[in-house]
Amino acid sequence: QVHLVESGGGSVQAGGSLRLSCAVSGFTYSNGYMAWFRQAPGKEREGVAAIYSGGGPTYYADSVKGRFTISQDNARNTVWLHMNSLKPEDTAMYYCAAGRGRLYGYSWSWKAQYNYWGQGTQVTVSS
Repeated sequence: QVHLVESGGGSVQAGGSLRLSCAVSGFTYSNGYMAWFRQAPGKEREGVAAIYSGGGPTYYADSVKGRFTISQDNARNTVWLHMNSLKPEDTAMYYCAAGRGRLYGYSWSWKAQYNYWGQGTQVTVSS
């Protein structure tokens, strides 16, 4: 059974940094991909960043480019989201997601591309 468990959320002032972690179990993504999504109150869940297990390009939402970095460890069982220069508009519940197959630039942020989801970790940025 696949489990994705997020951690690292919290409250921070604008301009601060956080690192989110996603511990992955039961999912062999030698041919798959991982992503972070977020959902603010009253808004749609949106893709933040994605990474393919086989290396290659990573993908980011325009709103976080240059501030956030997605990475994974060599054993492929943890994925991180490093968030710098945080803004109040980054406040949301952040979710880890996993999918099988190939990752493409045109579809990485489609929720339907992901088979598994974590429960989320809250990030709150105050001004």
